[in-house]
Amino acid sequence: MKKKNILKGVLFVGIGASIYGMLATFVKMAYHDGFTTSEVTTSQFVLGLTGLLILNLIQTLTSKKKLSKPSSREVRMLMLAGTSLGGTSLFYYIAVQYINVSIAIVLLMQSVWFSVVVESIITKKLPNARKIVAVIIVLLGTVLATNLINMEIELDWHGVFWGLMAAASYTLTMFTSNTLATHLPVFRKSIIMLAGGSVVIFAFLFFAQIGPMYFDGLKAFYLNFTDNTEHIHPFNYSIFWTYGAVLALFGTIIPPILFNIGFPNAGLGLGSIVSSLELPVSVTMAFVLLGEKVFLIQWVGIALILFAIVLMNLPSKKEKEVSIAELS
Repeated sequence: MKKKNILKGVLFVGIGASIYGMLATFVKMAYHDGFTTSEVTTSQFVLGLTGLLILNLIQTLTSKKKLSKPSSREVRMLMLAGTSLGGTSLFYYIAVQYINVSIAIVLLMQSVWFSVVVESIITKKLPNARKIVAVIIVLLGTVLATNLINMEIELDWHGVFWGLMAAASYTLTMFTSNTLATHLPVFRKSIIMLAGGSVVIFAFLFFAQIGPMYFDGLKAFYLNFTDNTEHIHPFNYSIFWTYGAVLALFGTIIPPILFNIGFPNAGLGLGSIVSSLELPVSVTMAFVLLGEKVFLIQWVGIALILFAIVLMNLPSKKEKEVSIAELS
């Protein structure tokens, strides 16, 4: 792989991760302005899907070669996989309602060791010593980054639960994205997965906001899980021209495009390391724009998590020897 291509890949992945890291801060700002999780997620997915459809149309009309089309089975599989994409956004945004952005992003990063567990189950092999050490470091870093030792930050268990659910869903998204229909153009694959995610988002919109307005049974069901009656009101369409466009660009359009361009050039290992920029960027944005308190011990925890990600993705001695043999 040429050095120029590697640097190009690192740049694209780094920018994509940084942009994605800003997302939760804008979600929190939308909450402060009175918008609900349903409104935030719906606007992001509707505008994101519209944007990707336009980009796909442009690519189809301007492409000099015939683009691959998915089979009916691939469409079904990608839509099913896309439900985890919708679940990740939904669970993450619910978590942000209850806890600080700086804590929520740390919980989302638990996908680092979740993926190790899933990989072990799929391959039926125990992880190597380096991955086990990396997982231990991630867990230690999480204890520090969430400040569980001093408890100077109040942790709402609702936020912790939904943050971990987001991490589990994100892990599933990563595995399916890298294995299903890899021959498809980026926009086409993203559209199908986003359509699957939209099913989850629209279902949540109905059961959490629209349905309880008109059906007493659904209202009672909803109130069994939350005391927040403020969410039971007509959909506020102003979300589309206030936060919706920003969330769609930063959450569903720009990062996936940059990742799909960057990862093939940077490689999965190096790309994964660079993509961890999402963590410090997210915490810094929350500190600057939201005024969230971030203690020194939390930065130490974040640094440990980043170190674990680097450790987990560095090539082994055997992999280095294979790489040198291929280049020679």
